[in-house]
Amino acid sequence: MPTRTARTAWNGTLQEGSGQVELSSSKVGTYEVSFPKRAAEEADGTTSPEELIAAAHSSCFAMALSNEIAKAGGTPQALEVSADVTLGQKDGGPHITKIKITVRGEVEGLDAAGFEQAAQAAKAGCPVSKALAGVDRISLDAALE
Repeated sequence: MPTRTARTAWNGTLQEGSGQVELSSSKVGTYEVSFPKRAAEEADGTTSPEELIAAAHSSCFAMALSNEIAKAGGTPQALEVSADVTLGQKDGGPHITKIKITVRGEVEGLDAAGFEQAAQAAKAGCPVSKALAGVDRISLDAALE
């Protein structure tokens, strides 16, 4: 299996500094990062580690769920997956405190219970979910459209 690479160039202190994160393997872009904007409600044109984790988790989960649906005898027509990654405080420092995955699907051949079972299996089996096992709470909201 391949190794994927991202690179960050950072200048300055945590509070006054900023950086650029480059998606090196795919070369699809370079994005601005800064700690003050990371901790603010509005991203204002910058990304953050939490947003990048959300992107990784939602895309990994979508792939895993598509596979689980097929294994259960269904056919995924469309899956809409979002991941909300929350940065909070724990033990006196910043910590990813929770992740909420929301999925809505159009699936042939599975009822709501079968879809929920496939979604739970995808949550457990997704490599990004496994990598994030240290997060206190990863919740799932799965429903057919």
